[in-house]
Amino acid sequence: MVARIFSPAKTATQSGRGNAHDWILEFVPETARSIEPLMGYTSSSDMKQQVRLRFETQDEAVAYARRNGIAYRVEAQQTRRVPKIAYSDNFRYDRVLPWTH
Repeated sequence: MVARIFSPAKTATQSGRGNAHDWILEFVPETARSIEPLMGYTSSSDMKQQVRLRFETQDEAVAYARRNGIAYRVEAQQTRRVPKIAYSDNFRYDRVLPWTH
């Protein structure tokens, strides 16, 4: 059983980054989900898929995994890239695409 330690990205539906600072330890699924033939529901017999632990720092998550003998994989934290755009760039004379309504 391998655990994945990562810091989640900001959700697309929210403007704030409130939950994006925590580090999460979750287990990688061991078995694929199966489709129930009558109703078409998906299910899994792997109960560790439901476990999701939150930590304040990456070091705390790694220490927890080592202390409990859990094999883990740390994924690098994604950096936020904010393009530097000024409102006046919409009206530049050397604009590549014409600005129209």
